[in-house]
Amino acid sequence: MTIEIAFVLFIVIGMLISLMKEIARPDFIVFFALAILIISGVLSPTDALKGFSNEGMLTVALLFIVAGAVKQSGVLNQVIAKSLGSGRSPRKSLLQMMFPLAGLSAFLNNTPIVVMFTPVVRKWCEEKGVSPSKFLIPLSYATIFGGTLTLIGTSTNLVIHGFMLEQGLTGFSMFQLAIVSLPAGLVGIIYMATIGYKLLPERKTSEQSFEESSREYLAEAFVERNSPLSGKTIEEAGLRRLSGLYLIEVIRDGERFASIPSYFKLNEDDKLIFTGVLSTIVELQNIKGLRVSTGTSLKLEDLQNGSATLVEAVISHQSSLVQKTVKESKFRSNYGAGVVAVHRNDERINDKMGDIKLKPGDTLLLLSNKDFSNRWSSSRDFYIISPITETDVIDPRKSITALLTLVMMISLAAFNILPMFKAALLAVILLFITKTITFVGAKRYIQFDVLLLIASAIGIGIALEQSGAAELIASYFIQISKGAGIIGAVIVVYFLTTVFTEVITNNAAAVLMVPISLSIATQLSVDPMAFFVAIAIAASASFATPIGYQCNLIVYGPGGYRFSDYMKIGIPLNILYLIVTVTIVYFVWVV
Repeated sequence: MTIEIAFVLFIVIGMLISLMKEIARPDFIVFFALAILIISGVLSPTDALKGFSNEGMLTVALLFIVAGAVKQSGVLNQVIAKSLGSGRSPRKSLLQMMFPLAGLSAFLNNTPIVVMFTPVVRKWCEEKGVSPSKFLIPLSYATIFGGTLTLIGTSTNLVIHGFMLEQGLTGFSMFQLAIVSLPAGLVGIIYMATIGYKLLPERKTSEQSFEESSREYLAEAFVERNSPLSGKTIEEAGLRRLSGLYLIEVIRDGERFASIPSYFKLNEDDKLIFTGVLSTIVELQNIKGLRVSTGTSLKLEDLQNGSATLVEAVISHQSSLVQKTVKESKFRSNYGAGVVAVHRNDERINDKMGDIKLKPGDTLLLLSNKDFSNRWSSSRDFYIISPITETDVIDPRKSITALLTLVMMISLAAFNILPMFKAALLAVILLFITKTITFVGAKRYIQFDVLLLIASAIGIGIALEQSGAAELIASYFIQISKGAGIIGAVIVVYFLTTVFTEVITNNAAAVLMVPISLSIATQLSVDPMAFFVAIAIAASASFATPIGYQCNLIVYGPGGYRFSDYMKIGIPLNILYLIVTVTIVYFVWVV
């Protein structure tokens, strides 16, 4: 082992540990690792920045715009709402939901699909008397099944495709992955409608938990007549420095003020709503001129009238809020909403609101103004899972244009008339020319953090390849699987990719494994396509944890799930996917 190989491996291992411990946002961690390799001279700037011009990465950027145009057409909501049916047979409704969801995810980004349909499915479940926890994990899994069906189903497929093109290989065709993923997806859907359905828990959703425990964290107080607090600001009254309570709303003459700034002045007879640790309510009782209401029957529905509304939001992996407390994030001033409660791992966190350190998957109950959902629906910091009342819907003509453009793009790529990148580029140009989407709208839908992660990860992959680290690791894997031959090597690659996907991110897992697999294929003198297909499926088939794939993370809190629920349901599914994938890959590309 040379010093250069050792250094590259040291940086990569440090990057993986940082990703697993979530010490910062994934895109920042991977970019930081790439920067170290550039500064140290291991990678030249030209090679390190190849990821930023990679065809797969650029195609992902274009597809964000196309998918955004289709999403705003409003057609998708009607599809799933109708597919769920009457609800007389929950398992039949589950099947009816999963098939169209998988179909949509084959051509559109699955993350916005899960965000869009989580409130739709949850509302349907509540109307039919079915526990939403029986449907939300299947909702996430169905989009994962569908994402592996086509070249454009997930960014991971396009990243691997882009790497193959740079190596002078053919790359994936539009439906090549379906040779494996279609049988695997069918097995997955059957599993979820039978064994998986039995294993799914019947739990209260985060919404129900917040509502039922509202007496445990909501308190109300009144500014008395002739109170010395009258005319003082919130700050001057000492209501910003309470050790366990957090002011979220002021009600004055029937008018509600949510997300109250520190300079807001109090009046006589103002009603103040607090959230937090009620055992510290003695602080309020000690404030002269403030009467605390004891034995209150305050409910969440009492908070939202007129301009105030309650919204649920799930913290994302890419969020700038991760590892910050609510106070440190300045949530109220930055987002214009007050945090009422935080739900994590099937329970509400009973701490002072400002001191809660936020993690990916946390579900926040927010009290905000009516326009909050529309203003922050495209935020990278959290996924809004409450229904958005005023949807950003374009006119019918533009809806048809968006759908026809998508069909045209898929057809051009599927029949090899144009490469995928050129087909996506043409689609975006048409959307702009027809004014179906604006430049401002396009900017909202492009996930720049995902693109940075992909581009940086490609640079890391190049470092593994050029330094010889990939070849060294490949030799080690071949030794491990020596007794099982080529099929053993495929199993090892699939298994390791799955493990990486569960603990870091799918794109980073794929980019790390691709150069290693190419070295394995070269040393074994077999078609590298066998390994690339296995990696593409394994990098998306993340079922055993809520943190490995953003779709699982989105339904984590809203479904009232625990971490162990994913392991109980997902590990058998991971094994089924491994068996189906390795078997088909072996007989199609190896034998």
